[in-house]
Amino acid sequence: MDLLDNLALGFSTAFLVQNVLYCFVGVLLGTAVGVLPGIGPTATVAMLLPITFNFEPVTALIMLAGIYYGAQYGGSTTAILINLPGESSAAVTALDGHEMARQGRAGPALAAAAIGSFFAGTVATVILAVAAPPLADVALKFGPAEYFSLVLLGLIVSIALARGSALKALAMIALGILFGTVGQDIYTGTPRFTFDQRSLYGGIDFVSVAVGLFGVAEILRNLENESTRAAVVSKVRNLWPTRSDRRRIVGPILRGTGLGSALGVLPGGGHVLASFTSYAVEKRVSKRPEEFGRGAIEGVAGPESANNAAAQTSFIPLLTLGLPAHPVMALMVGAFIVHGITPGPNVINDEPALFWGLIASMWIGNVLLVLLNLPLIGMWVQMLRIPYAVLFPMIILFAAIGTYSLNFNAWDVYAIVFFGLLGYILIKCGCEPAPMLLGFVLGPLLEENLRRALIISRGDATVFLTRPISAVLLAVAVAALVVAVLPTIRKRREEVFTEEE
Repeated sequence: MDLLDNLALGFSTAFLVQNVLYCFVGVLLGTAVGVLPGIGPTATVAMLLPITFNFEPVTALIMLAGIYYGAQYGGSTTAILINLPGESSAAVTALDGHEMARQGRAGPALAAAAIGSFFAGTVATVILAVAAPPLADVALKFGPAEYFSLVLLGLIVSIALARGSALKALAMIALGILFGTVGQDIYTGTPRFTFDQRSLYGGIDFVSVAVGLFGVAEILRNLENESTRAAVVSKVRNLWPTRSDRRRIVGPILRGTGLGSALGVLPGGGHVLASFTSYAVEKRVSKRPEEFGRGAIEGVAGPESANNAAAQTSFIPLLTLGLPAHPVMALMVGAFIVHGITPGPNVINDEPALFWGLIASMWIGNVLLVLLNLPLIGMWVQMLRIPYAVLFPMIILFAAIGTYSLNFNAWDVYAIVFFGLLGYILIKCGCEPAPMLLGFVLGPLLEENLRRALIISRGDATVFLTRPISAVLLAVAVAALVVAVLPTIRKRREEVFTEEE
């Protein structure tokens, strides 16, 4: 009965007029920006984050969640229509989705993506509602030593699941932690890496880092390849799948939902791994494997379901442990903190309306996605024709204004420029900015719990090994690090993240 009472509280919060309105606005804005080629959910949420700062916490987080779903769906639309996925997890959708579009079947491909996403989102929301409370109760028993080990485990697992070189991912996390130490020492107040600039005493603003690394850097990278983005879209017809299509997508949607729900809680690239794994599974179990890569609707329905289910269950570690599973969740951590809320196991007790309202809004957001996106597909097609040189300066301008309005500090705008250029350089060097953002967000939490545990134990470092839960988490972290650098595992990891021909 407690679950039903909590869900009733959540839906009564989510169905408030202003929350439904801003959820709708979030889905609309997220899709509008996410549909642009080369812009994924992380960049979209980062650039639109500043507009939520003046809202009530629950309204702001509901809107951000809507932006996230909308951006994800927008990325799959771009992948299907013009073969330019907004992020890694949509790359699999492009393999068969774009082939279907070239065959004049863009409508069924988009419908399969929408139906799969809605079903998977609904199931994953139920899983989140059931799994989050008991996990939060367990997390309340964690002390500083356990939290340090847990954060360390999250960072190392994100290295194991990152694309490309594990060494580069480790370097990016270390760089993020280093930037996270800028400002005054948390216990002594001593300035660190501030270069006598009082504007840095409070640390580097999270929003500036996010907008620079994922907004400006992605825009620079996409402008570099302007000549490669010729839109080959036409009027989309016959949105509803045929009877044969509907029979073929049932199995992939069910399997994708299960895979995505399980893999979404993994730190780092769980949502990406879910999409690629779903595609591999569907190709293996299909009676028509030769159609994959040539327009198989199963290759759209399965990965899209897995991606959306993983997107929902990635909220589980955020809401129960305060740990972001991937960069978008790191942005959500920033949003919690900006509104004066510490994400973690106490949220469910201290802010029950926010906790359950956010969960209920996920289902509402998925309904709005289906109702909004399929009828407006013609408008998204027209948006794909807007030149980047016109659109992107406007996006950067509004993101900079929003970031400046948070603290009215010019340093925040300078930081956007700095981290934008840094992110672009990192991309050109083959380094992913995502681990750096995770390091920046989790670094202060890592330091705080490390020092708090040592203070409580009077400097005895063995406290991390003598406490059972902490010792187990550290052992798993060491095992994950060893596995990540083993040659056979590294080769297999690269194969998982490589697009199949």
